Amino acid sequence: MTRYCRPNSLEEALTLKAEAASRAPLTVLAGGTDVYPVRTQRAAWFEPYPDDMLDISAIPELGGIDHGPQGTRIGAMASWSAVMEAELPPAFDALKQAARQVGGVQIQNRGTLAGNLCNASPAADGVPPLLALDAEVELASLRGTRRLPLSAFIFGNRQTALAPDELLIAIHLPPQSEAMRSTFLKLGARSYLVISIASVAANLALDDAGRISAIRIAVGACSAAPQRLTALELRLLGQAASPSLAEAVTSADLAPLSPIADVRASATYRAHSAMVLVRRALAALLSSPLEVAA
Repeated sequence: MTRYCRPNSLEEALTLKAEAASRAPLTVLAGGTDVYPVRTQRAAWFEPYPDDMLDISAIPELGGIDHGPQGTRIGAMASWSAVMEAELPPAFDALKQAARQVGGVQIQNRGTLAGNLCNASPAADGVPPLLALDAEVELASLRGTRRLPLSAFIFGNRQTALAPDELLIAIHLPPQSEAMRSTFLKLGARSYLVISIASVAANLALDDAGRISAIRIAVGACSAAPQRLTALELRLLGQAASPSLAEAVTSADLAPLSPIADVRASATYRAHSAMVLVRRALAALLSSPLEVAA
């Protein structure tokens, strides 16, 4: 018989998760925007799918977005709409831009960032902006809690470091400089309601001398998991801000990526698109500060 569990406390949810770890797995239900389409598709093709559900939407401590001097905490039940409405510094603009492109308004109101991470799609729109914010995830079980860098949590297509008895309960972002600016660019077959062919999130800050003092660039949909371009970041760090720097980005800077070919794009097209998006993102971030300084 199918079980539907809707606990009112985190402890109860973790107890249910631990019990299920040694039996039939529980499908965690937050916004449900990924769960129901996948369930329907598998049913249509007579594929097995876990019937038991763990609905975490009634657990108070999993909601909310808290921002302060010590950093930012995004609860596991925080929706994309909540992120868009939150008062956050410019470093979070890329995350808000990504949130506006995650489905329609109904999806944005229901879908959660935590669910986007646990789904672990290579094209997940929330992952590149969170990587560019140095995000960590907080995982909880009856054994205790632990925190992992987001880059260590997602390590492949639909693959995460989440143990069978664990729940992702929050996303943590360290304090961001007020000088940090960010942007998110996405390429798809159309502007909205589409899976990314390639996506880029970039965060950048300048020092008083107009040189790049901090930079983070993450690319999605071009490898088994979205990833940072750390070698390119190191190459640009300390350089004088100029839009011409964007044109200096070459295919060699994107060598760590491993795009695939599928029905949406070839691997070659994805690699070229990612390079163009990185250039455009950097050009946008490098041009505006110079205009202000002038």
